[in-house]
Amino acid sequence: MKKLLSYIIDTIVQEYKFIIFMILLLIIFEFPLNYYIIVGGGTSDVSSRIKVDDNYNSKGSFNISYVEELQGNVGTYLLSYIIPTWDREDANNYKYSDKEDIKDIEFRSDLDLLTSNGNATYWAYTLAGKKIKKTDYKLYVITVFDGYDTPLKVGDEILSINNNTYESIDEYREYLQTTSVDDEVEVKIKRNNKEKIVKSKMYKYKDRLIMGVGLQIVNKYSTQPKVNIKFRNSESGPSGGLISTLEIYNQLTKKDLTHGLKITGTGTIEDDGSIGEIGGVEYKLLGASQDKSDIFLVPSGDNYKTALKYKKDKKLKIKIIEVKNIQDAISKLEGIEVN
Repeated sequence: MKKLLSYIIDTIVQEYKFIIFMILLLIIFEFPLNYYIIVGGGTSDVSSRIKVDDNYNSKGSFNISYVEELQGNVGTYLLSYIIPTWDREDANNYKYSDKEDIKDIEFRSDLDLLTSNGNATYWAYTLAGKKIKKTDYKLYVITVFDGYDTPLKVGDEILSINNNTYESIDEYREYLQTTSVDDEVEVKIKRNNKEKIVKSKMYKYKDRLIMGVGLQIVNKYSTQPKVNIKFRNSESGPSGGLISTLEIYNQLTKKDLTHGLKITGTGTIEDDGSIGEIGGVEYKLLGASQDKSDIFLVPSGDNYKTALKYKKDKKLKIKIIEVKNIQDAISKLEGIEVN
């Protein structure tokens, strides 16, 4: 035992510089910071993720534009000041409340993708005149608002409220308006795959009653023909909704909206078919340009203005098309004239 202890001490004395270096290295690249590090962007053909049975072929392609992010740590944070193309994004900008952590943000981002896929499927099949039917839905807590005392947590699946179930968030909200301030409602939830009942107090917010949480619904559909949507585990968020909708629609219809072009875009697809704005549009535009896309579809409003300015400042050649809703996007693509 003494020999072993002596050996360990001698090794530490002889290799202390290396040991200190390894400890510092571990701290630099493992100690997390409250940041995401943006390291670039690019495009990816979404047809590799979406397959409709007996689909029509496309001469061109629809591509999602993405931003690559690294989890912030001391190492990546310091490198972002050295590497010109890297940038920092405070994780607090992704938070809905002060109490949230990275896990809450990532849960919401994963849920956004599922919601986006459901909306994309609904609108593509509806506009293509194909059969689609809602078969299931799940309602989740996506944030707990600051200043409210509630047993509900981000990630809880709400199964019922006072034994009542509804198929939309609006229906749940309408029911909550039948309660009174300070009432306690019984909420049946699923948390960590276990069902339980908690009591949540009702609060007055402006002109309505709330439980102090934000909700989001994920719808599932059966379709004819069938569609399979499979994104990678590393992919999340709602910003690919516009392109996913167009890809499904294009596979369902005979007329090819791509016209043989490489079309890239970004924007959410909302319940009402509108195209919602996203963050980091300049990074996505640059990635689309560098990947030699012919067209970049962008939500109207600030996203469109930012994209136009960035294109001018960087002297990019890519064509930018502003879209307000999914019908607008389809109409503008149908009207493209190719030389």
